[in-house]
Formats: sequence, structure tokens, C-alpha cells
Amino acid sequence: MIKAIIVDDEERARNGLKQLLEMVAPEVEVVARCANIPDAVIGINQHQPEVVFLDVEMPQYSGLQIGQFFAEMNFHIIFVTAYSEYAIRAFELSAVDYLLKPVQPEKLEEAIRKLKARTSQMTAQRIELAETSLQSNDFNRIALPVSDGFLFVEIKDIMLLEADGAYTKVFLQNGSELLVSKRLLFFEKVLEDRPFMVRVHRSYMVNFNFVKRYSKSESVIVLDNGKSVSVPKEKKAFIEETLQRIKVG
Repeated sequence: MIKAIIVDDEERARNGLKQLLEMVAPEVEVVARCANIPDAVIGINQHQPEVVFLDVEMPQYSGLQIGQFFAEMNFHIIFVTAYSEYAIRAFELSAVDYLLKPVQPEKLEEAIRKLKARTSQMTAQRIELAETSLQSNDFNRIALPVSDGFLFVEIKDIMLLEADGAYTKVFLQNGSELLVSKRLLFFEKVLEDRPFMVRVHRSYMVNFNFVKRYSKSESVIVLDNGKSVSVPKEKKAFIEETLQRIKVG
């Protein structure tokens, strides 16, 4: 059995999620239901659950503040939130697991499947990154899932993203190259408000701040790290307009 704790200030939400778990994931045993973070801390220390379903917006303490109460979090967290699309992007950039309210059975099943497959623990750093992004109304860093955990990098330091099947190669300003378990479409979605991050090809997303040269005749972008990216014919006008706009801006 997987021991779980549900934390939500609304009793109806707590009961509803418990009933949903009983329906779609009978292997999950809800050992406690808590209405706030202080009660959750007591419950977690007492029951040592494998997973905590944690509401984000609650009185007194936000769910994102739970890391303040533990020196080490040896349990998984799945945030349950009714937040806006903006906040969801903060969670995705921070590699935080979440469910949207009202929780749908198929999404809950998917979350449990991911939970069973996950070996890395939820870290305070990932929660802190999500909380900081929400408080500042800005996204400056991203958590990249790598083989032994997560690497936290500044978005502005990403030079190039290259599709590699179900993975993406990430090229950083310092010369590092990473292979992360996210598709290029994921990065296109979460970085959509960054005008300097541009999808120039079905396999490439380029940080235009690192464009060293663009050849109109050859339809090639050359980056500061020496890598070249071909521009498809149908993208040429868009790329040239974007380069000019960023240069002028």
C-alpha cells in the first residue's frame, strides 16, 4: 500500500479526493486528512506517508511553504490547485507535480502512475523555485530533469534546445550540454512569453541573444557556440522579422 495524506482547508475537497482515490487507486491508503499546514506537519511526522496531496492556497500557510517545516522531505508531493495558467507554468518550470481542481479521475490515475515510477524525491529547492516564480510574477529559472535529479539553470543562459525523440538536448552558455527527459514542445509551451526563445525549426529552439550570424542566402543561423541551425523556407520571413525586431528592441 501507498500511504497518503490529503491537505486542504475545504472539507468537501478532502473528502472528494479521498473518494476519488478509493475509486481509481485502491492501492493508495489515505492515513490522514488535514485542514492546514501545521496539522499536516504533525500528520506527516506521525504517519511517514509516501505522498502528500497538498492544496496550494490555504489560510495562514500556503502549501508551497511546507518546505519550511522539514530539514529533509522524504515524501513526494502532488500539489492540488485551482490556480491560473500562469501558476501552472511556474509549476511546470519547477518540475513540480500538480493536479488541477476539480480533479479528474484520469489525471489522478496518471499522477499515481508517475508516482510509482518516480525515484527522485520532491526537493525543497523545486518548491522554492515555484513559490519564488509565483511571488515575483516572473520566471527566471527552470528545473531541468537530468539522470541523477534536477539541474536549476537561468533561462537566459539556455543557448539552444534540440529535439531528440522524447528528449531534448539543452546547450548552455557555459558550454554544457544536457539531455533532459522533456520534449521540445514542452519548452516551447513554458517559454512562450520569452521573445528571445524562438522555435526556428521543428527540431530546434534558439535563444536569439546568442545568434552570431544569420545567412539569408544559406538560410542558416550560426550561434556563439559555433553550432549552425538551418531555417526552413517557410520560416525565413518570420525569422528575419524576429531578428530585426529583437535587434531594434
